[in-house]
Amino acid sequence: MTSIAHFDVIVLGGGQAGLTAAITAAENGATVCILEIAPRALRGGNTRHTRNLRPMHESGAFPMEGAYGFNEYLDDLLRVTGGDTDHALAELTIRESEHSIAWLQDHGVAFQPPLSGTLHLGRTNAFFLGGGKALVNSLYRFAANLGVHTIYEATEIALNISGDRFIDLTYQQVNNTHRISGHSLVAAAGGFEANLDWLEEAWGPAARNFLVRGTPYNKGNILRQLLDAEFKQVGDPGQCHAVAIDGRAPAYDGGIVSRVDSVPLGIVVNNEGKRFFDEGEDFWPKRYAIWGRLIAAQADQMGYAITDAKADGLFMPTVLPPLKSTTIDDLA
Repeated sequence: MTSIAHFDVIVLGGGQAGLTAAITAAENGATVCILEIAPRALRGGNTRHTRNLRPMHESGAFPMEGAYGFNEYLDDLLRVTGGDTDHALAELTIRESEHSIAWLQDHGVAFQPPLSGTLHLGRTNAFFLGGGKALVNSLYRFAANLGVHTIYEATEIALNISGDRFIDLTYQQVNNTHRISGHSLVAAAGGFEANLDWLEEAWGPAARNFLVRGTPYNKGNILRQLLDAEFKQVGDPGQCHAVAIDGRAPAYDGGIVSRVDSVPLGIVVNNEGKRFFDEGEDFWPKRYAIWGRLIAAQADQMGYAITDAKADGLFMPTVLPPLKSTTIDDLA
């Protein structure tokens, strides 16, 4: 053991959730420490891959266009989930989202007009200037100015919990073991989407073919420890935000540029050349997140999005160029 430290609040995870908690605690006079498993250059979890947020709002003040009220927002959510959602939590989240833009702006985050090629999202989505990496950097800068201490590459975190109370924890950094204690612990260390073994428990062998466009660091270590300590589990491990991404993308960290947005402008077939869902169902920004699950149900977890030349320039392209052919036979 090389060091022992104490803080009022310890935050596990350095994405937007953890940063928001750390900043709020520091603004209320607490001493705060963030433990981030990633190196500094890759800090921020999946937040560094995001590009926008979806807030409820009643006016079209910048960066929004038009109004997107509570009832419409809730209806959109319930239609996407088929009503299978926590209504109380959904309603609370939607109402509180109205304050998100102002809070972020007050804490150094800048916004920009809607991006082109996003199918008219200006009324529902607010885009960060510089994307998720700029969002992360802005919040870390603000947190540092408040005196928040951040420890990077903090691995092998082990929680010491007595009953339902957090006592302290140990972590590894550069082959040394450190211990820190705190009055309060905020677990904001993400899920287990980068842990293929855990994913396989919920999804079966298909999980071995999944490509994770987000951070490779979300292995679920903290979540597993809390569940093993008999903290209450919520949600369904088989549910997720899963999108269609380019099959040539890397196993991890491909980001939003690997997402395939051409689906509603053509057809999608499986390995047998058969369509398996209505590509044009509803409005694409409300349906893109179901396509990962649909493709996961196909053989080899593969689908093929096919468009013709008329669709060129009508959707956000992936970072890798599409395969092209002048005849259907050559394409097959």
